[in-house]
This record gives sequence, structure tokens and C-alpha cells, in this order.
Amino acid sequence: MQGNSEIKFGTDGWRGIIADNYTFKNLRILAQAVADYLGPGKKVAVGFDTRFMSREFAQVVSEVLAHNGLTVLLYDGPTPTPTLSFAVRERKFDLGVMITASHNPAQYNGFKIKMPSGGAAGPEVTNAIESLLGKTPVKESGNGGKIIKGDLISDYVKFIRNYIDFKKIKTKKFKVLVDAMYGSGDSIIAQILKGSNIRLEFMRNTINPSFGGGRPEPLEENLEELKERVKKEKFDLGIALDGDADRIAAVAPGGVFIHPQKILGLLALHLHQDRHWSGGIVKTICGTTMIDNIAKYLNVKLFETPVGFKYISNLMETEDVVAGGEEAGGMGVKGYIPERDGSVAGLLLLEMMVYRNKNILKILNEMEKQFGRYYYVRRDLTLARRVELKKEDLPQELLGKKVVQVKDYDGMKLICQDGSWLMFRGSGTEPIMRLYAEAKNLSQAKKLLDLGNSLIKID
Repeated sequence: MQGNSEIKFGTDGWRGIIADNYTFKNLRILAQAVADYLGPGKKVAVGFDTRFMSREFAQVVSEVLAHNGLTVLLYDGPTPTPTLSFAVRERKFDLGVMITASHNPAQYNGFKIKMPSGGAAGPEVTNAIESLLGKTPVKESGNGGKIIKGDLISDYVKFIRNYIDFKKIKTKKFKVLVDAMYGSGDSIIAQILKGSNIRLEFMRNTINPSFGGGRPEPLEENLEELKERVKKEKFDLGIALDGDADRIAAVAPGGVFIHPQKILGLLALHLHQDRHWSGGIVKTICGTTMIDNIAKYLNVKLFETPVGFKYISNLMETEDVVAGGEEAGGMGVKGYIPERDGSVAGLLLLEMMVYRNKNILKILNEMEKQFGRYYYVRRDLTLARRVELKKEDLPQELLGKKVVQVKDYDGMKLICQDGSWLMFRGSGTEPIMRLYAEAKNLSQAKKLLDLGNSLIKID
């Protein structure tokens, strides 16, 4: 059946181009496979984002599930992915489905699956669902199931108001600007901070399925307006959320971009030192060395995973973890769902400012002074064909620095004696090679990327 080859789950769900492989037909095939995986009598929560046709796609998925005898709770408006994850756990649903392509360009949409814990579905679940694609004809009618329209954002808002130290935050007058990037995180933080003295403003918080011609990804190059406004209008903190509000980047006074890698360090320090919480820290293989230094200083366990938040999510369910994060901006924290939440991460940065009575730039500078300032860069190369790198073909030194360790469990990471490193990681689905590098000065980090670029082009 056509759907078998066109539906393939990646690191975070299935994504496709609308009207190409992302069609009503394929969504029905996928929804039927999900229904076959679960069996009748189960409960599923379905949410959707602000993308083109997301509401209609969510409705079609819900109808197929209901025809198979499942009870479906369908959100009545666009919602962030974390609110769906929270609802699945709190209301004890058997599964959650989120119609979103997260940070992808406007022509994409997607399908994320959430487990009863609120965490992302692992490969064992997505592989099982993929194996059921097309095995059963799509049910166009059926009894026993039902679709309930509802709003679960209020439950989420209530929980987060209790999760953060609202009592301490509400008296402060910090000035905060939130860039919703035309995504579904357009009002959540305002609802959570309602009744406080925080001076909160939003930008790009309307529904715009074209995302203003860009992509709703909180990379520095996409946040020039946020940086400019934070600088000119003297905001104490700028927060950027991606399309479904599960990822974050931040901006400090003066328009200084705070990379998500540094946000993870700030969250770990805040939760340990200000909240006095215990627990290890999780980073991915392409995470910054600064996190190693912070974990050592705090005397906590450092976990390292392959790229993909589902691996962090799994650890948060089985180990004592205070904070986990990925270079793309997904942050998870203790005492909550084992999943990313950009709004919660942003609120915790604000809380850190309140606890320390300092703006985020001063806190950031203090962290870098203590744990080292690292320059992290990334480049994506689109190749004519997929390239497989072999360990034996890699150099023994980089820019005159001896390579002392090679990690190859997810791509190839070459680590030098001075702590600088270069990493190659090919896409599993496209002829794209991602290069990552880090060094203690920006010039060296960029030179490492250039070196990596030249190595890739060697046949």
C-alpha cells in the first residue's frame, strides 16, 4: 500500500510535505495503524498546532480512531505539544497524538505520538505502528467510539502556576518579551503569569500558517527582531518558542543570544543551587563540554544520549534527572512530564532571575566565567548522495591538536586533548551531513567546521 513507503517515523514523529506525502489518505492509513496497535476501548488525546489545515487533519485522525471503538478527546483549538503531553499523563490516556511539524517550514506537517507518561514514543512503539500500516482497511464507520471536544490548557496552566514559584515571581517587575514565532505558544506564558507584576509582551503571536515566510525554529538567524527589540526596548529577558512551543532559545539584555546549550546549564544550576533539588544532568552526544564541567562541580551524574529528545525522555523516566536538554532547544526538568517544554524552561529562567535578583546576562556571564566560555557552531551540508564515514578514515589530529577520543554511537565525534571537538552526523532519511564543532574561541570552532567540510568532500 502507498502509505507504507510514504510514512516513516524519524527522531521525533513522522513529517511530510502537505499535499505530497502528507495527505488525508496517508493520515487515515496511519490513524488506522495506531488504532490497530491500541485496540478498541482505549482513550486517545489529539491536539494540533497553528499550521495550514492542522485542525482538519486532527479531525480526520480523530474520526478514524473513533470508528475503531476508541474514545478521543480532541482539543478545540491550537495548543502547544507540552499541553497535550501533560494531558495524556494527568488524565491517564493510553496515547496522545499531536498534529504538528514543530519547527519545520510551512509546507510541512507532522504526527507526534506521546506515551501514557507524557514522554515521546520510542522506536519500539513507532516500529510496531509502522509494521501495521496498510494491514487493515481504514474504517470509514463504526460504533463504540466517540469524539469529545474539549480544552485542557486550563489544567496545564494551573499545574505550571504551582510548579514555578509564582508567589516569589509575582511581585517582581522584570520586563519580558516572548516571540511565539506564529506558533501555538501564543498566550500560554501570559495565562501562567496572570496576576503578577511581570511586564510581559508578545511578538509574532498571531496565527500565520506561512510563518511570515520563515520557519518557526528558534535559531539565532531567525530571531533578529527579538534581539533588536530586547536591546532597544530594554527588556530583561527575551524568550523564543518554536512552532509547537516545546523548544526554546533566549535573549539577554543588549540583544545577546543565549544558545540552548547554555540554557541547559542555567536550568541545572538554578534547580540545584536555588531550588536545592537533586539529580543528574542529561545532554546529547553533540552537547557542550560546559555541561560536563557543571556536572562535575555539582558532583552529579552526567548522562549522554544519542540525538533525539526521546532518549532524554527515557532517562528521565528511569533515573533521577534534574534537567536534560538538546542542542536544538528541547529542555526537560524534574517534577514534571519527561518531555520538552519551551514555556516552562523560559519561566524557570525568569524564576532564576528572581531568586538571584540579577538579570539573565549577569547570571550567564557568571556561569561562563566559572565553567568556561565555549563557542558552539553547526553546519548542515546537502550532498549529492549519502556519505558513510569510517572510523579508520578519520584524522588523528584536528588543527594541530591530537584527537584523544572518538565516539561513534551516533555519528562520529572527534574530541581533542584541549577539549575542542568536531562531529559528523548523517541524516537517516536525507543526503544531509550535519557538522558540529566546539572550541574555546569562535575562530577555531569555525575552522573546525571548515575542516569537517573538506573531509566530507573527499571520496
